[in-house]
Amino acid sequence: MSNEKETSRVEAFSDGVFAIAITLLILEIKVPRLEIPMTNKQLFSALINLWPSYFAFLLSFTAVLIMWINHHAFFKYLKTINTKFLYANGFLLLMVTFIPFPTAVLAQHLNSSAANASCAFFCGSMILVSIAFNILWHATAYKRALVKDEISDALILKIRNAYWLGFVVYTIAFILTFYYALAGLILCISFWIFWIILDYSQASKKTSSHANKS
Repeated sequence: MSNEKETSRVEAFSDGVFAIAITLLILEIKVPRLEIPMTNKQLFSALINLWPSYFAFLLSFTAVLIMWINHHAFFKYLKTINTKFLYANGFLLLMVTFIPFPTAVLAQHLNSSAANASCAFFCGSMILVSIAFNILWHATAYKRALVKDEISDALILKIRNAYWLGFVVYTIAFILTFYYALAGLILCISFWIFWIILDYSQASKKTSSHANKS
């Protein structure tokens, strides 16, 4: 019961950080500064010209949502936590709270001559997030330190490989942005489909089934 209480406390704290980070994203969409009085046409034009901000907001909201879903899945596998896990989790939360900044940079420069740099910065941030997830999974599953007994070695290996693949793809996307900004950004975004397909709910069903048989 004590272990469950501790993991619940960490998960609740982490959920709060994710909630704050995802809320801060909307602050990067600024109300257009126009001279008053303005015409309807001027206002509509100004709102349409904010499309890079809308795009960056949707992009980052999706990214943080996927991160939260993957992070939530960690706690389905935990039987306990330790100090190493707490520090690793803290590093991941640091990266999550950082996301609004590259979002703001991307929104401001996506439609400018600095598009390559802004896309590279955003994709580079995804590399750091990937590193954080790899560290967290290592702290959780290395030598089965914190995972439940019913979790199979095959599942542990599958998740580890998925996180390593994410690091590789984000690195390629980061390098690509220096030559083709949008191509690198699209590669980064397209890999998120993989995380959605890698739905942990299937793994949870297998885990529950294995537990029942035991």
